[in-house]
Amino acid sequence: MLLRWFTAISLFVLFLLPVTAVHAQRYDEAVDCQSRNYGYTRCDVPWRDARLVRQLSDTRCIRGQNWGIDRRGLWVDRGCGGTFTPAGRGDDGYGGGGGWRPGPGWDNRFAISCASQNYQYNFCGVDLGGGGRAYLDRQTSGSPCIEGRTWGYNRAGVWVVQGCAGVFGIDRRWR
Repeated sequence: MLLRWFTAISLFVLFLLPVTAVHAQRYDEAVDCQSRNYGYTRCDVPWRDARLVRQLSDTRCIRGQNWGIDRRGLWVDRGCGGTFTPAGRGDDGYGGGGGWRPGPGWDNRFAISCASQNYQYNFCGVDLGGGGRAYLDRQTSGSPCIEGRTWGYNRAGVWVVQGCAGVFGIDRRWR
């Protein structure tokens, strides 16, 4: 009788413990990953890239600021919580073609301003697409803007640091 009570209480306590890591077993599964008490949480996924498909938190989730993915998996921080799925399918060897394609007008050129305030890192989010690129149209700071050193870009946007500020041309391309 005592063993039965001990087992029941142990199972009850086990299910009450917070889960700090989530594991995705297949590439096509969605994963809920949430920052608890505004803390850093890592969710173990086998993906190379992720996409936020549903926000679960009151805190706005912004890629590169309070969520992202790296070699060790998906991470969330500072209150971000959401449902994530693999991104980049069809481009990264996972198979499948995805299915979503952008509408007309996706492939175009436009400009954004991005500035490093007080010599601090700043990320200006803009979707460049898989084949897009950014370039410095006009420098607006007294500090040098050197690609790869004080500014750069990735698929998600443009980053600046060490006082670099400028108007950046965006050549957005789907492929």
